[in-house]
Amino acid sequence: MSEGGPVGIVLVSHSAQVAAAVAELAKGLAGGAAGIPVAPAGGTEGGGLGTSAELISAAAASVDRGAGVAVLTDLGSAVLTVKALLAEGDELPEGTRLVDAPFVEGAVAAVVTAAAGADLDAVEAAAAEAYSYRKV
Repeated sequence: MSEGGPVGIVLVSHSAQVAAAVAELAKGLAGGAAGIPVAPAGGTEGGGLGTSAELISAAAASVDRGAGVAVLTDLGSAVLTVKALLAEGDELPEGTRLVDAPFVEGAVAAVVTAAAGADLDAVEAAAAEAYSYRKV
């Protein structure tokens, strides 16, 4: 296991339902990922479409076990919101990293890799590698 416990994973979507469904899918496909902290951070506080810095910060805090937090996003303003939180310096746990990866495939790869006890660098690399997955 990586230092301090497993890597935490936050899935940021403009939709609460999409974020929750991708979290459920990733954990389900990872099989033995019961101990991997994964949190969706989708939509706004009022349940609408959009992104919320507060929901992202709360999700990151909830999955932080001391080994870092990998944050995957769906679309543009989700990326911008996470970048703004990272720039603040104290809004996200130490070791939080925005991961450049496809949302669904990257989430599955991140959870599977974290479940194998990998560190944050390996989780990020596995998620980013999902860009090369071919479907045909």
